[in-house]
Amino acid sequence: MLERPLSPHLQVYKPQLTSVLSITHRASGVFLSAGAVFVVYWLYALSQGPQAFATAQALAGHWIGKLIGLALIFSVFFHLLNGIRHLLWDAGWGLELKPAYRSGWAVVVLSVIATAYFAWLMFGGGI
Repeated sequence: MLERPLSPHLQVYKPQLTSVLSITHRASGVFLSAGAVFVVYWLYALSQGPQAFATAQALAGHWIGKLIGLALIFSVFFHLLNGIRHLLWDAGWGLELKPAYRSGWAVVVLSVIATAYFAWLMFGGGI
């Protein structure tokens, strides 16, 4: 039997911003799908009357529910902004190393800022 070289494994590579953002983009999409299940449950509870809706609201208002809601808010902004970044890449813009890193950091920073602002509106501020 021939001894063939093995392909490099993920443990060989140092994580780069572009690869981490790509993996995070996929994970945020999965998390958003799971979050959609809760939205459907919440709407179903709304249709079932005050007692069922009060239960759904209690789940959403618990600190764990708020934490999950905050993570969902971040996932929405991150997935949206990174998706726009990918669309720009598809158009051939920003594919070089420096612009790719700049746009990657912009996605992260803008996602955090947008999440903080939206959370402030929802949990403590303007709405």
